[in-house]
Amino acid sequence: MSKVTKLFLPVLAVVLPVVVSAQTTVDALLTSVIGIVNRLVGLLMTLAIIAFFWGLVKYIWNAGNEEARKDGKHMMIWGVVALFVMVSVWGLVNFIGNAVGITQGTGPGITPDVLNPGNSI
Repeated sequence: MSKVTKLFLPVLAVVLPVVVSAQTTVDALLTSVIGIVNRLVGLLMTLAIIAFFWGLVKYIWNAGNEEARKDGKHMMIWGVVALFVMVSVWGLVNFIGNAVGITQGTGPGITPDVLNPGNSI
């Protein structure tokens, strides 16, 4: 047996029951993915704030060293840029979602009306 087969079979044995399980639905999967993405965004924002403050500390502590101050200033600028981009995208997604009529924070709700004829608009 090849190395790929030896690795693939145990992974398949663990993953297959989860995929086949009747409890695993697309909504539950998407809700889990959205939860993971939300946690990652929070982590990235925290890292951007830490980068800004680390740059600020480097800038203040290295008052005599122009190269280290430049590095600290560079880190502060990129921390602010990262925060600005993340908050702007987050606000834009919320704005577009509200404009289209998508309620925020309730999960994906991907069931099409075609499959539910009783839920026509």
